[in-house]
Amino acid sequence: MQLINDFNRAFKNGSMLKKLLLINLAVFIATQLIFLATFLFNIPEVANYITRWFSLPADVASIAVHPWTLISYMFLHTDFYHILFNLVTLYIFGKLFLSYLSPRQLLGVYISGGLAGAFLYVLAFNIFPAFAEIRPDSYALGASASIMAILVAISFYVPNMMVNLFLVWPVRIKYIAFAIIVLDLFSIRIENPGGHIAHLGGVIFGYLFILQLRKGKDLSQWLGVLTDKLASIFKPKPKIKVTYKRPVSDIEYNTSKVERQKETDRILDKIAKNGYESLTREEKSFLFDSSKK
Repeated sequence: MQLINDFNRAFKNGSMLKKLLLINLAVFIATQLIFLATFLFNIPEVANYITRWFSLPADVASIAVHPWTLISYMFLHTDFYHILFNLVTLYIFGKLFLSYLSPRQLLGVYISGGLAGAFLYVLAFNIFPAFAEIRPDSYALGASASIMAILVAISFYVPNMMVNLFLVWPVRIKYIAFAIIVLDLFSIRIENPGGHIAHLGGVIFGYLFILQLRKGKDLSQWLGVLTDKLASIFKPKPKIKVTYKRPVSDIEYNTSKVERQKETDRILDKIAKNGYESLTREEKSFLFDSSKK
């Protein structure tokens, strides 16, 4: 119980990156415990059933019956080296991502990149004749598409950032992304075509995310809006409290208006000299409130 409490505490107080790492790790541990039980009781078919229950099928009809796999597949790993590589990569590039972008964007890119990978995987397996025979038994799992979206996003956002490859060789991050993309393209016909195609779906979303972000549009914002709406449904509504306010006199109103205008002018001068990013959170909030009045 102490271990579970420690995990819950770490999850609750952790960053968005830590939460994603812990979810993937927790799902892997739970899966391995189930696999161990099926091995001990000699019922391997149960393990296969559970894996397929949460993996993303290439067959569209199967997805219609198991729609949750569009999300569950991107947190599911059954191989130790698979999850080890994915978690290390997610940690490294997730940290870089959070150096420039927000935790909400990290989650949005992770989920959206996974969905883009799922879409491209299913699309390719249903339109290309090369996959016709294996499509009924093809399933995708793993966080790779989501991680590729994060990797490519930060690589296009700060392409000339230097990263120590294998902790030794300094390399520009854009070259790492380019090498991985090329490797995925060439690997489609060799092994695990579904996985490599899903990676490319994540790549496409990561690139489009940064492309649109530079134009002022956040493609990851839909997830935050969705979660906020869902949270508001289950959040208890506050009781209505009636308060009485003394009417403000003309002198008080005019004095307040002058003070607000002085503060607005000061903030605008600061923006002109040092840019918008130099503002404190309070100054940004004040400017936003003033713009609505």
